[in-house]
Amino acid sequence: MISFKQLPIEAKAAVAAGVVFFSMMLSRSYLAEKLDFRMRRWLLRLQMALFANTLMLMGSLHVWRSTVATFTRSSAASSFCFMLWKIAVFMFLALAHSSFFTLLFLVAEEPYFFSLAAYTCLGAYILLIFFLFTLGSVEQAYKFLAGRGTKAGTGNKSRAALKPVLAVLLTVVLTVVGLLNASQPPTVNSVEIPVHKLPSTMNNLKVVLLSDIHLGPTVGKTKLAMIVRMVKALKPDITVIVGDLSDAEAKIIRPAVEPLGELDSPLGTYFVTGNHEYYTSDVSNWFKLLKSFNIQPLHNENVKIVSPKSTSDWFCLAGVDDIEADVLRYSGHGMDLKKALRGCSSEHAIMLLAHQPIAAKWALQERPDINLILSGHTHGGQIFPLNAGAYLLNPFFVGLYKVGQNTFVYVSPGTMYYGIPMRLGSRAEITEIILHSP
Repeated sequence: MISFKQLPIEAKAAVAAGVVFFSMMLSRSYLAEKLDFRMRRWLLRLQMALFANTLMLMGSLHVWRSTVATFTRSSAASSFCFMLWKIAVFMFLALAHSSFFTLLFLVAEEPYFFSLAAYTCLGAYILLIFFLFTLGSVEQAYKFLAGRGTKAGTGNKSRAALKPVLAVLLTVVLTVVGLLNASQPPTVNSVEIPVHKLPSTMNNLKVVLLSDIHLGPTVGKTKLAMIVRMVKALKPDITVIVGDLSDAEAKIIRPAVEPLGELDSPLGTYFVTGNHEYYTSDVSNWFKLLKSFNIQPLHNENVKIVSPKSTSDWFCLAGVDDIEADVLRYSGHGMDLKKALRGCSSEHAIMLLAHQPIAAKWALQERPDINLILSGHTHGGQIFPLNAGAYLLNPFFVGLYKVGQNTFVYVSPGTMYYGIPMRLGSRAEITEIILHSP
C-alpha cells in the first residue's frame, strides 16, 4: 500500500483539500450553534481560504512546471533574466494564493493596494490555468491526429516552449482588458417589463435594481458613492438591493457604507440577503446598520407598495433570505417563501426579491402567481472562462426571462464585482426597470 509520503505532491494537495472540505462540513453540522459569531466567522473564512489554497496548489505546480521548470535545461536557464522571471512567477503565485486571506486582515473604508494586487493576480491565475490547459489539450489532439505521439525532436521542443509563452501573453492581454473594463462605471440598462395586475395608476413606475456590490477587499466607499450618485440621477420610485452588498462585518466597513444614506427613493429602498452576507456571520448588525440609513431589509417578509396617485392601488413587494442561510444553518434565517408572501394574494401584483436564480426557480414552483422576480448572484460569470460555469449552474443566467404566461425573472449581472477587479465577457450594471400595467 502506498504511504502518504510516497504520493505525488498534487495528490497530497488533493487529500489536504478533502480534509479541509470535510472539516467545513463537520463544523457546519455540529459546531454552527455551539460557537459564538466571532469564532464562527473566523473559522468559516479560514476554512474557505485554506480550501481554496489547497485546490490552487495543484494548479500552481502546473504553472511553475510549465513556465519555469520547462526552461531549466535551456541555455538561458543560467541568465540573470531567467532568475528575475523565476522570482516574478513565484511572487505572482504567492499573491494569488494570499488573496483569500485579505478578508481576514485587510478590509477597510478603501481597498489596500496589496488586496487589489493579490486579487488581480488571482484573476490572471485563473486565465493562465485555462490557457495552459486549453493549449495543452490542443497540442495533445494535434499529436494524436498527426500520429506523432511518440516522436521527439527539435520541433516538439519548440512547440513545448511556445505553449507557455503564448499562454502568458494571452493572460497579460486579457488581464489588462479585464481591469480596464471593471474600472469603468456600471452601465445603466433600462428594461421595460409588463406586470400582470399592476394598477394603471402605477404604470411607468421606476425600480432601480442593485446587486452584488461586494464591499470588501477591493470595493470601497469611493465606488459605492459613485453608484449612489448614478442611482439618484435616475430618480427611481423604488430602489432594491438584492444581496451580496458586503463581504465584511458591519462594524469594520461601516464608513464605506455611509453613501447608502443618500438614497431617497420616495417609495422606499429595500434589501434582501445574499450568500455573502451569511459568510460574514454578521447579518443582524447589517440589518441594524441598513435600517439606520432608512433601508428596509425584507427578512422573509413583504410590504405594500402603495400608488402615489391612489391609496387603494398597491402591489406586494416581498423578499426572502438567501438559501445559503439554510446550508450554513444560520439561526433564525433561511428561505421561507410562505412567510415572505403571507398576505400577498394573486388579486394583486407580486414582486419578489431573491438573491439566487435557483431560489427564483423554487419560488415559482411553489407560487406560480408571482409576477416578477429580481435576482443577482451570477455576476454574468464576471470573468472568462467562469462565465460558462455560471451559465450551467444557474437556471437563469443574466437578463430578462419570461416564465409562463404572466411571470418575468430578471437577473442582474452585478453592480460591481467580487474580489477580482476584472470583468471579461460581462459588464457591471445598474438596472433601471420600468413597470408597465397591462
